[in-house]
Amino acid sequence: MVEELPSVFLVGPMGAGKTTIGKLLAKHLGRTFVDSDWYIESQTGADIAWIFAKEGEAGFRERETRAIDELTQKPQIVLATGGGAVMCAENRDFLAQRGIVVYLNAPVDVQMARTAKDKSRPLLQQPNPRKILQDLYSARDPLYRQVAHIIMPTGHTYPRHMVNQLLQQLESFCVPTIVAPVVLKPKGD
Repeated sequence: MVEELPSVFLVGPMGAGKTTIGKLLAKHLGRTFVDSDWYIESQTGADIAWIFAKEGEAGFRERETRAIDELTQKPQIVLATGGGAVMCAENRDFLAQRGIVVYLNAPVDVQMARTAKDKSRPLLQQPNPRKILQDLYSARDPLYRQVAHIIMPTGHTYPRHMVNQLLQQLESFCVPTIVAPVVLKPKGD
């Protein structure tokens, strides 16, 4: 199945488990795992919070679009995108056309539990992070659904179990391998 499966791109809100599931899935498939936020940080030499502080969200989103374009062209990877990557129509096109998009759908309560103590998420450094998460979910959920080939609810089972469920669904996206027939010629011809 591994060679026949296109790249897999994980989308969803912060705290949905894209990095955790992505790492496990990549390990199982024997593929490279890339987190787009980590990739941006490695390319710029600065963390996401610093980029947001210096360039604003618009500056970060420009960098993100360049990264998504580049990463979605890599063959047979597992990519975890940032929660807001789907806000840009160009990113949605790159994702939907270049691989299998899996939407990890995490309810706001799950997001809150998983991000409550995380100070590295610039959008949540506000007085009411629950409202921010709810507003982001309301705005982005339709876009995640638009781009997704597979929708998986998260926060209800162990990551390894989720990966097993995901692998079952991914089997239907395998591209059949076409093998040319071998023609044997008798010796002496």
